[in-house]
Amino acid sequence: MKHSYFRKRDLLQKSIFISLLGLVSLIGTAATVARAQHPVDVVTTNTALVQLNVGVVDPRGRAITSLSRNDFTVYEDGVKQPILHFDPSDAPFSLVLLLDMSGSTLSFRPQLKQAAWRFLDALNPDDRVAVIQFNAKIKTLVGFSTDRKNTAYSIERAEGAGETHFYEALEFALRELDKEGKRRKAIVVLTDGLDTHQRNSDRASASAAKTDAEAVASIDAKASGALNSVLSSADRQGVTIYPLALPSGDPKRLPLPDPVITGIYSAARTRLQNLADRTGGRLNEIQRLDQMARLYAEVAADLRSLYTVAYQPRTERARDGKWHEIRVEVTYPELIARTKPGYFAK
Repeated sequence: MKHSYFRKRDLLQKSIFISLLGLVSLIGTAATVARAQHPVDVVTTNTALVQLNVGVVDPRGRAITSLSRNDFTVYEDGVKQPILHFDPSDAPFSLVLLLDMSGSTLSFRPQLKQAAWRFLDALNPDDRVAVIQFNAKIKTLVGFSTDRKNTAYSIERAEGAGETHFYEALEFALRELDKEGKRRKAIVVLTDGLDTHQRNSDRASASAAKTDAEAVASIDAKASGALNSVLSSADRQGVTIYPLALPSGDPKRLPLPDPVITGIYSAARTRLQNLADRTGGRLNEIQRLDQMARLYAEVAADLRSLYTVAYQPRTERARDGKWHEIRVEVTYPELIARTKPGYFAK
């Protein structure tokens, strides 16, 4: 009798276990069907969206900041594009203030810091600013914040010397901006543009040059892998870059002219111009150190006058690696719209 009892108990437990398995399977199947019917849990990203920061001026060069979404028309490769997102000129930015703390800036640190403070004062109160310094190392002095007092204190603490890892710093700044989501974005960088790694490569390219012209011609500045990597990252996020070019990097002001050095400095300045042109920014060349504060303030004013327009291209161009030309028009023909000229779809 005892053995019969245990056999019956075991059969009963086994039957219950099998029933439970069937119930779990049924619940799982129902959940799968529910998810298929209600795809709200699925997160998708639109990597093909193109974001433009657009400045509009009248024939006298005065900024126009009162336009609306319906005043803009965007063309890619001559084809009109649907505008999916629009920010007015007073919408806040996320900004990186990138400071060159390499050896070439040691002699004018006080002017540099005063100019950066003035830049902070001229910004929109809702702009989020991060301060990053670079030389051979890249260091975030303060993360994105609207606390101007704390940001100004971080600028005061900036120091350093040594090499200039300019393009690494730009890549770092772009990665930090990527964390800011869908906000409008820009980088304002004070530098002579003479990246140490790029400089060594340029020296090798120009080593056989006998004249300045030969040296300049021997370096294909725009073919730089480091430069083009930065431009691709900036394109993906819609980041506008404003270089403030220090007089120490001006090829026309070399104390001891030499063909190779002239070629290196000319290539560095060409790359700064390309960074500005390709991202819709503006290269500001500092001729005298007492101009630095004024130029920073002008950049801040320029940022406050930008609209942001985002569109989904109608053309089939997903990562085709080709150049796609952009043109922006406004409804008033006397006004001039300025933005980046296009992008490579990568």
